[in-house]
Amino acid sequence: MMQTIKQTSPYIRKDVSTKRMMIDVLIALIPVVLFSIYRFGWDSVIRIVVSLVVMVGLEAIAFGMMQKPVKSDSFKERLKSRYKTFTINNITAPAVSAIIFAMLVPSKLPIYAVVAGAGFGIIVAKMLFGGMGSNIFNVAAAGRIFIALALTNMFSGTYEGVDIIAGGTALTAIRTGAGFPYTLNSYSLIDMFLGNIPGAMGEISALAILIGMAYLLIRKSADFRVIVSSLATFTLLIFVAGLKLYPDQVIEYTLFHLLSGGILFGAVFMITDPVTSPITRPGRWMYGILVGALVVLIRLFGAYPEGVAFALLFANMFVPLIDYPQWSTNKFKPAFFIGTGIAILGLMAIVFFGVGGLA
Repeated sequence: MMQTIKQTSPYIRKDVSTKRMMIDVLIALIPVVLFSIYRFGWDSVIRIVVSLVVMVGLEAIAFGMMQKPVKSDSFKERLKSRYKTFTINNITAPAVSAIIFAMLVPSKLPIYAVVAGAGFGIIVAKMLFGGMGSNIFNVAAAGRIFIALALTNMFSGTYEGVDIIAGGTALTAIRTGAGFPYTLNSYSLIDMFLGNIPGAMGEISALAILIGMAYLLIRKSADFRVIVSSLATFTLLIFVAGLKLYPDQVIEYTLFHLLSGGILFGAVFMITDPVTSPITRPGRWMYGILVGALVVLIRLFGAYPEGVAFALLFANMFVPLIDYPQWSTNKFKPAFFIGTGIAILGLMAIVFFGVGGLA
């Protein structure tokens, strides 16, 4: 007789080991990291190393504090017993978060801000929830949003033409400059694809990101559903906005948004996080659609020109609802297709009329 066992997080979300998956993500990040080092030199290296030391070190300390030691008069034995279940996963997992977080910040971001963001992400967004596999918020995104909000007055300004709070200058220029046609003259699509523009260290080279994406998909260490659904939703809604705003350059406008900011990096390395994304196949499609739509709404109507980290954290809050056992399923039912179609049509209408459609 089969028995049903109730289980809380961490969930086993893939048929591959955590160790293999984390190593694959680290390998996939190599092109992005190498490009950031090539582009920004020692500034990139220093911030990556600082982020790694802070996240890996703090997770190790917090892990030990969360374990019950054996009764012994020897401090060494008590300390050793706290780490008897400490594995390589407790190193590779925070290392992945650390590198992703470092790739989200500009090369001239003050070191103390890197320390603050990395520390907040690993302690508040992860270890306070119970450690590896138990966190509901993406660690890197939480750290990035923390320094964007909490430390704004302490390091507001620009470095090398990059608004270190709001995001890449390409997106900022659309809001503050002469508009999209002028901005396209300053940041060509080929330069944006190759990474010859200012911005966060890991987000500017679409080529490096796509190489990493190809590796993850081939190795099946990233779920294609969240990547496809988030990017497809984002592209569709931006295209709808472009039909009204720049009908003669709608393709260029769509590609410009797709290649700027953190949407590609987020879709490949952040939205695919198996801990904070839904378990079911339909749930992953819904999750990707939600993130893609939120990024568009923030970019077009929000206070910030970029919105990936905000959208991701907001979507993370809905994952338990999407995974709620009473209605979550791995089967694609007619209600899913009908509901998804209505939602997308509604989003298209919001975007089109929001940018002044038919006015």
